[in-house]
Amino acid sequence: MFSASITALFAAGIVVVLITPGPTNTLLASAGLRQGLKRSLPLIAAELVGYLVSISVWGRFLAQAAHALPWLPALLRVAAGLYIAWLAIDMWRAAVALPDSTPRASGMRPLFIATLLNPKALLFAGTIFPAAAFAHWPAYLSAMLIFVCLLVPIALAWIAFGAALGSGKLRWLDPAKIQRGASILLGVFSLSLAWSALH
Repeated sequence: MFSASITALFAAGIVVVLITPGPTNTLLASAGLRQGLKRSLPLIAAELVGYLVSISVWGRFLAQAAHALPWLPALLRVAAGLYIAWLAIDMWRAAVALPDSTPRASGMRPLFIATLLNPKALLFAGTIFPAAAFAHWPAYLSAMLIFVCLLVPIALAWIAFGAALGSGKLRWLDPAKIQRGASILLGVFSLSLAWSALH
């Protein structure tokens, strides 16, 4: 449905945003920490449904709004680029503090609501998903299939990360280095968004 270059850019954008620490990923990791990998697996379905609903609603809204405001997609890309650049700087300065300070609620409902309200959904709908995904059903289904295929292993990795922390297998891990590596990825991605908005 999409060209190889569009698909590659789309997939890269999904991966970069999904691996970034945020409310949903923190809940997944903390669930893995407290409940273990196996008992936390159903939470992936809650994340998936939350994102599907939120991205679909934002995508349809923005597609309709773009007809009346043709400059809106470019403005969203610039705003998203600035937001991601701010996240990258903030992530570089802060240390990863997963576990102890995270909320204890890691059930299906809290995770679904956290994902539904996650600003990443607007980022996906407004800048990362191809515009055609919200104009034609085949393109929408194709885009969502790619999204699902990437979300599931990334969510699983966050749960496994929490479970490994809980078992003491990651004592060698330096959270600051992981945070800085993620911030560099975000910085590069924010530059690519700004470039695509201006060209």
